[in-house]
Amino acid sequence: MADLAAPIEAMLLRALDSEVVTGDGCPALLADAMRYALMAPGKRLRPALVLMAGQVCGIDPHSEAAWQLAPAVAAVEMIHAYSLIHDDLPAMDDDDLRRGRPTVHLQFDEATAILAGDALLTAAFATLADGIRDPALVGPAVRHLGIAAGATALVGGQSDDLQAERDQAGQCDNDWTSDEPGRLAALAHLEAIHRRKTGALIDASLALGGILAGADALTRKNLSNYAVDLGLAFQVVDDLLDTTSTADAMGKQVGKDAARGKLTYPGLLGVEASREKAVQLTESAVSHARLLGDGAWRLIKLAGYVLERTH
Repeated sequence: MADLAAPIEAMLLRALDSEVVTGDGCPALLADAMRYALMAPGKRLRPALVLMAGQVCGIDPHSEAAWQLAPAVAAVEMIHAYSLIHDDLPAMDDDDLRRGRPTVHLQFDEATAILAGDALLTAAFATLADGIRDPALVGPAVRHLGIAAGATALVGGQSDDLQAERDQAGQCDNDWTSDEPGRLAALAHLEAIHRRKTGALIDASLALGGILAGADALTRKNLSNYAVDLGLAFQVVDDLLDTTSTADAMGKQVGKDAARGKLTYPGLLGVEASREKAVQLTESAVSHARLLGDGAWRLIKLAGYVLERTH
């Protein structure tokens, strides 16, 4: 994804500096916090997926034509950045390190962090509505992203994740792993959480790229099938890295999930079986990508990156 960094950063900066996001009336402190969160160094996975979907439809991500995808590139990263700000708050995951830097509520203050997250969330939809060239595509794009970011998907997944942590805190003997039916039920619940909390925005990123690039129904279906497997593989690997990596490598705290008794794949399956699951999911994602033709080579390469990533 490294070669996509330049167009993605240019698209993010243009959106961030637009009148509908940080124009007249936006307080300087709030704009600074939004910029701090959105432009923090990161993988830019979701914006890259927008461009990769466009490439499947024949749009070179380095061409002038790729700018028709810019509203979606910016919008999905704004949603992602807002979700990280709120996830890191003391009332939720209570983290102090994100992308190798202090979390927004520590760099600024808790109230400013909440407002910056609110602003980025709403800015995502303003960016789509203001930037999409074809008015007929605004409604489908806004609706798709709104569902992915809402109570039945991203926000609902976070809510269930927090509830699962509260439930585990009341089971000091961790008896949810004491029998096979309980373990399988926990695995199904964990998968449902992550298909919404992580997978929904990954799916939306590819969907928005397809919508704006004019993908047909079959292409969009194959993109969605790829997204389902890639999103879950990403989370399995994230859980593994939280168990096996370091804070310096990850740019955020590690080992905290296990310490808090949260449901994780290594906790339920063990490290080796979790690794095998990640391999199976990425292989399945690649099988879907191959149905998309030669333009999907970046998606195939990305699946390998997700499996082998170290941060």
